[in-house]
Amino acid sequence: MGGLKFKSFCTLALCLAFLASLAVFISSPPVSAGAPRIVGNPVLFEGANLIAGGNEHSLALRSDGTVWAWGRNNYGQLGDNTTTSENIPVRVQGMENAVAVAGGSYHSLALRGDGTVWAWGYNYYGQLGDGTAPNDKHTPVRVLGMENAVAVAGGYYHSLALRADGTVWTWGWNNHGQLGDGTTTQENTPVRVQGMENVVAVAGGGFHSLALRGDGTVWAWGYNEYGQLGNGTAPNDENTPVRVQGMENVVAVAG
Repeated sequence: MGGLKFKSFCTLALCLAFLASLAVFISSPPVSAGAPRIVGNPVLFEGANLIAGGNEHSLALRSDGTVWAWGRNNYGQLGDNTTTSENIPVRVQGMENAVAVAGGSYHSLALRGDGTVWAWGYNYYGQLGDGTAPNDKHTPVRVLGMENAVAVAGGYYHSLALRADGTVWTWGWNNHGQLGDGTTTQENTPVRVQGMENVVAVAGGGFHSLALRGDGTVWAWGYNEYGQLGNGTAPNDENTPVRVQGMENVVAVAG
């Protein structure tokens, strides 16, 4: 009999706890549309179409074409005109009509709907492409000469863009040939990757780069100490693109 009373008491306690939780949920104030909502510890970021990550910062592109960033901001990689790190998203100043974003180590990239490319953050090696290295930028600057771009990618200290004509362009640090222009010379503005045509996607690794051609083959260039170029010649670096062995019918690449 005592056991039955104990079970009845437990059932009643559980019901009361559920009703209390339901009352808190119903009484919670509504959250404005499109605003980040904090529920406990996680942050729910709404209205995002694309996301990207840098070394210690993150980026999101919203459906309205604005770009938001959070994380470490020591070089201005959040683009909010400060160097204050943020643990919730802040809006990147002046970025509208963006259609793609990418993160480098400590810099950020955005592609606008008009085909122009914009960058902000660390610029010691010219990875912002505005010709002002080594000056960092805390708000977006336009990459010089980049028009008709359809995709962007970030490496550790270099950047890539794919143009609508299928050519690939790079800028920034080039110590391992990751710019693919046949040299190891740093470039503060975009240079064309040699021999790359009919490209449909690009990606940046730490110190190497990747391209996917329309025929499904994959090509790589740059640092190859650990075989990351996939051409069987490690540890030899390559300063122009080489074909990744055995890769056919590929539909996407990542670095």
